[in-house]
Amino acid sequence: MECTVRWQAAAGMAFHAETGSGHLIAMDGAPDGGGRNLAPRPMETVLAGTGGCTAYDVVLILKRGRHDVRDCEVRLTAERATTDPKVFTRIHMHFIVSGRGLSPAVVERAVQLSHEKYCSASAMLGKTAEMTTAVEIVDL
Repeated sequence: MECTVRWQAAAGMAFHAETGSGHLIAMDGAPDGGGRNLAPRPMETVLAGTGGCTAYDVVLILKRGRHDVRDCEVRLTAERATTDPKVFTRIHMHFIVSGRGLSPAVVERAVQLSHEKYCSASAMLGKTAEMTTAVEIVDL
């Protein structure tokens, strides 16, 4: 896996990342740090990537089990250390999974498998952060 991150000097504290798969991600700093608040902060992209990683797992696990999953949303809230390095210390993931006839036990197991076995991002962040989850099921 590769990624190139370039500082956009003319834009203050903005950075553009180009991933190995050829996609672009814009990042920017807060105004009090020289940024212009035009894109997510780098640590916000880490949190978003973690949500994407675990949501991907949950959907894939449910689909492979032939469950009728129609939507998956993860709402993440995080706390960071107050001193440098300001690592994540707590991350809560609230999963809202929609579908027909989804069993709470099956969805909770998919979330558990993601966190215990498959999601690389949450495994890394779990080294510094207390990770908690909640599951909400919407029957369509």
